[in-house]
Amino acid sequence: MDKDLLVNKLMIKSLSEMFSLHEKVNIIAGPCSVENVDQLEEIAKTLKKFNVKFFRGGAFKPRTSPYDFQGLGLLGLEMLKEIKEKYGFFIVSEVMDPRYVEESMKYIDIIQIGSRNMQNFSLLKEVGKTNSPVLLKRGMMATLNEYLLAAEYILKEGNRNIILCERGIRTFEDSTRNTLDISSIAIIKRYTSLPIIVDLSHSLGRKDIIIPIAKAVLALDVDGIMVEVHNNPESALSDSKQQLNFEEFENLVENIDRIY
Repeated sequence: MDKDLLVNKLMIKSLSEMFSLHEKVNIIAGPCSVENVDQLEEIAKTLKKFNVKFFRGGAFKPRTSPYDFQGLGLLGLEMLKEIKEKYGFFIVSEVMDPRYVEESMKYIDIIQIGSRNMQNFSLLKEVGKTNSPVLLKRGMMATLNEYLLAAEYILKEGNRNIILCERGIRTFEDSTRNTLDISSIAIIKRYTSLPIIVDLSHSLGRKDIIIPIAKAVLALDVDGIMVEVHNNPESALSDSKQQLNFEEFENLVENIDRIY
C-alpha cells in the first residue's frame, strides 16, 4: 500500500472529548430505522440502563429496492432530537444528500456517511466544510486505499473530526452479509490515529455469531463497536434479521464487560 496516500496522523480535539476510550469500549447502538416515537423511547430507556452514550437511528435510508421503506426523513431527525434532549445521548444518523447536511446538523451530533455514499464526493466535501464529527463507513467494494482517500476528501476541506467504520466488504462468501476485513483494522491502527470502529450488524447480517466476532475485534483495540438494537426485531421495517433484541444486547454487553 502506498503510505503517501494514507491519512496523516492527527490530533483530534473536539472529537476526542466526545469519543474517547476509557475503561470500556464505546458502543453505538439503536435501531436500523427510526419508525415512531414509542419505538425510540423503549429502545432509549434500555440503552440508557447500560450507559450507552451514542444512539444511532436511520432517518434517511438508502435501500437496494426503491419499494422498501426509505425512512422518515426530517421527521425522523426531529424524533431523534427529542430522544437526545430527554436522555442525553449523542445522536448518530446518516445523511445522504449534500443539500441536507446543514439542516441535519441541527438534530444530530455525528454525521454518518454510509457505505453506498463513501465515494459521493460532493457529500464528502460538504461535510468536510463543517466541524461536525463524521462517521465514515467503508464502501462494500472499496479497497482500503480508496477508503482512506475518501477520508482525505473530508480532511482536505478542513474537518479533522473523522471516525472510520469498518463494515465489511463484498466477496463471494455468502454465509455472512459481508466479509469483515479484520486486517484493515490493524493497518488503520498502524498508519493513522483516527478512531476506528466496527459495525458488527452490517458486516455479519446475523446475530448468532455477534459475540465471538465482537471479542475478536476488541482484541484489535478498536475504539468502538456499532450494533443495531430493536424493541421488536421481527417487526422492524428494515434489516430485521440482524437487529438485537434487548436480551441479546444485554448478553453482548455482559461479554464485553468480562473483557474490560
